Amino acid sequence: MTIRQIALKTQAALLAVATLAAPASAFAGPADTYYERAFVVAANTRCGLFQPDLARALAAATAQARGAALRAGVAAADLTDVAWRADARAGAVACADPQLAVVKDRVDGAFAGWTRLPRMTFPGDRYDWIANRAAYERPIWRLQQASMVGSSPVSFGYAGEGEDAALTAVVSWYGNPRPTSARLVFRDPAKAPRPWLAGDRLVPAAARASLWSSGVSAAAPTLLAKDKRAGDAWTFSPAAAEALEQLDPRETFALEFHFRDGSVATVPFEAGDFAAGRAFIAMGTV
Repeated sequence: MTIRQIALKTQAALLAVATLAAPASAFAGPADTYYERAFVVAANTRCGLFQPDLARALAAATAQARGAALRAGVAAADLTDVAWRADARAGAVACADPQLAVVKDRVDGAFAGWTRLPRMTFPGDRYDWIANRAAYERPIWRLQQASMVGSSPVSFGYAGEGEDAALTAVVSWYGNPRPTSARLVFRDPAKAPRPWLAGDRLVPAAARASLWSSGVSAAAPTLLAKDKRAGDAWTFSPAAAEALEQLDPRETFALEFHFRDGSVATVPFEAGDFAAGRAFIAMGTV
């Protein structure tokens, strides 16, 4: 099944959802799709409608719909309200409702295609996330976004062997610099509740949070950028992923590499559909 065929089946499934969820739906445009998918996720949590792999596919699609709504200008607070209303509506529908059975059958048919997709691209405004669920016995990128610092390629995302992937940054330096540490820098929602939408410019220092790398090692050759023979792999704790999922998809976060002479090399990345990509690879390898 192609991505286009999956999209058409998904659209048909959402029509069934809209009929059942309509009494609580008072949203327009991209928020509608998020509401409908959030409703199905909530109904599944309550009634156990789907197998775990399909439930994870729904989670990925719901995160993607939330990102699309944010890019369209829907406020994050409004989407929180959308999710609350979807959850409330799902709680008001009986698990034995015949219309819910219709929704289940259509969603089964639509999202089953997601569970068989080995690869998917989650487009961003400036940078894309590339997800890969194909089974390999060597280390590969499971979720990757590529950037540059000067002439040095830098990739960030989930990398590893089999289904054992860790949050990783891989850089192949031009020349022979040796940074002593690396950290992720991003907006701190506790200091600045509103998204910082300024292209590749980072949020002001007073509103930032950061997380340092937990270690560095030589990067596996299969993780290197094209034509590169060596590189460093910096790993980060799972807490970093949770922090990045809180960002608006249009926001920039950065990797900072710190050197002995006090200089810092800053590499921009876009939050994008990181949450959707993470949910997609959580479905496991195919």
